[in-house]
Amino acid sequence: MANDIFAFYASHSPMTDPGEASALIDPLPNDVAALSRIIQGLGIYDVVARDFYGFEPPENRLSEIHLRPIAERLARMMELDDQPLHIAREPERRALQRCNSFALMLVTMLRAKGVPARSRCGFAAYFNPPNFEDHWVCEYWDAQDRRWRLADPQIDDVWRRRLGIHFDTLDLPRTQFLTASDAWRRCRSGKADEQQFGISFAGLRGLWFVAGSLVRDMAALNKMEMAPWDVWGAQPQPRAEFDLAFFDELAALTRDPENTFAELRRRYDADDHLRVPPIVFNALNRRLEAINRLTHSGQTIASSAASRDEERDSQLQQASAPL
Repeated sequence: MANDIFAFYASHSPMTDPGEASALIDPLPNDVAALSRIIQGLGIYDVVARDFYGFEPPENRLSEIHLRPIAERLARMMELDDQPLHIAREPERRALQRCNSFALMLVTMLRAKGVPARSRCGFAAYFNPPNFEDHWVCEYWDAQDRRWRLADPQIDDVWRRRLGIHFDTLDLPRTQFLTASDAWRRCRSGKADEQQFGISFAGLRGLWFVAGSLVRDMAALNKMEMAPWDVWGAQPQPRAEFDLAFFDELAALTRDPENTFAELRRRYDADDHLRVPPIVFNALNRRLEAINRLTHSGQTIASSAASRDEERDSQLQQASAPL
């Protein structure tokens, strides 16, 4: 079973497959620290670009954060600067992105080197303590130590200095980043206040938010790595009532993927409320968007313009957007 898991996470997903850009990744080193530095020289977090790096992103480039497949993101990076990937770009020549894209780029590069890696959706304690802010990181298998490590390739020296971070962000302590499962179980047990989980400055927090992160993390563990603002299926509406038992079960499934791998895969494939559909609601753009490529039961299927009934359409359009 372990070999099956490692093989699964060492192979590309529709979102991490670099396609023709594989040739750009091949010369890169097989080293998490070196790859993270390279990623930091390719992308820039749009929200802090001006304050942290002195670059004001122009309006006509803001859509770059919505590039889902890594192949499209790499293509955009090469449009901005066609030098080899290991050469750091000036801030204005870096692609605009958010935490999910930093994490997914590291997942992509590690998978290209045959290293098992996956994106994890959860909450970081180091942005705005004592709150746990919505965040994505890379979880990869360290074959030497025989354990899964959490790495946050977004945190460069600028972030580290601004936030006063003194721990290793490429081997995150499990107290500094909680997976959605860990966050859910803490909230449900009363060990943590659910109002500390979400996006503080946007006023989006609570158990409903953690539940939505569980759905996204479940998809990522099944190698459908979506954006933080993609909404579909079982994700609750803001501050709405929902089935707690359903998410208790989901948290148990995603807590330790190695021990629940077969059921985690089966449940995702079988449950329309968990599986990513051909069309999702982009809560930042406030519109339905087609996903170009999907994997379902090992088959690649093209997206189609599926219609939504009025009730579902109305629910989706009420969703608030993680930032």
